[in-house]
Amino acid sequence: MFLARGLKHLHLPNDGCVATIGNFDGVHLGHKAVIEGLSAQGHRLGLPSVVVLFEPQPREYFDPKLSPSRLTRFREKITQLSRLPVDGVLVLHFDRQLADSSPEDFIQTVLLDSLRVKYLVVGDDFRFGKNRRGGMDLLKKAGAMNGFEVADTSSVQEGGARISSTLIREALASGNMTDTTLYLGRPYSIVGRVCPGAKLGRQLGFPTANIALMRKKTPLQGVFAVTMDGITDHALEGVANIGSRPTVEGHSTMLLETHLFDFEGDIYGRLVEVHFHHKLREEMRFQNLKALREQIERDSNQARAYFANRHC
Repeated sequence: MFLARGLKHLHLPNDGCVATIGNFDGVHLGHKAVIEGLSAQGHRLGLPSVVVLFEPQPREYFDPKLSPSRLTRFREKITQLSRLPVDGVLVLHFDRQLADSSPEDFIQTVLLDSLRVKYLVVGDDFRFGKNRRGGMDLLKKAGAMNGFEVADTSSVQEGGARISSTLIREALASGNMTDTTLYLGRPYSIVGRVCPGAKLGRQLGFPTANIALMRKKTPLQGVFAVTMDGITDHALEGVANIGSRPTVEGHSTMLLETHLFDFEGDIYGRLVEVHFHHKLREEMRFQNLKALREQIERDSNQARAYFANRHC
């Protein structure tokens, strides 16, 4: 899968491509269905399939304080997309110039001149161009004039609800990891590098692998039973806290701390993926470190029991 950061880095065959445009936050089962359908169209036409993303996402650009927390950071999104039948990803930098471009300019510059698109699939609520003036009707008119087909994404339903990034955020916020896994088709996960910490966990008898999330809000907080990939050839079980560490000092950015069961080793700098399986409790402030240690021990026992029951 190729990754093109900007139109000048996009190199496609003269025949063009099939494409879809969206945020693809979380890369959930609905996204998977869209991409698999796009890939089928690509095979039918003998053309590569391309996913078009915006960075930052438009809502983050226009309203950064009120935009929802991302389910996946950019690198995580690219990793998840690479596991699907996608030939390439085009990333467009969303800035004032792009925001102010007319829908007609976007169609000409991006869809026709650069992508040479022959089949395009977008959500029926997709809006683009200055003042969000462009939509499905304009795309279909342009397609009829320029020889490309336009289709809207079909919704994937689960339990009577349309799977969406918003629905997954709601499930994560409520601690419903079962529904989250159902909507994503996999446990929710976070990828990051293990960084040095204050070693307080080691002093308490529960050493942790720390990942600085580099953001002020996340779609989930609390204490979870987790597994970690990227250290050994099999997933390691553990218990993790994601939040601002209120008992110790509190952070303006979120920190993910994972205590791995029955594991010792120096893993600083390793790129790991933490999978969230079951929520144990909310993050809490404790009066002293003794109370914190006792709670961590209870959390660890509960997480061990969860995995033991799951393996039965």
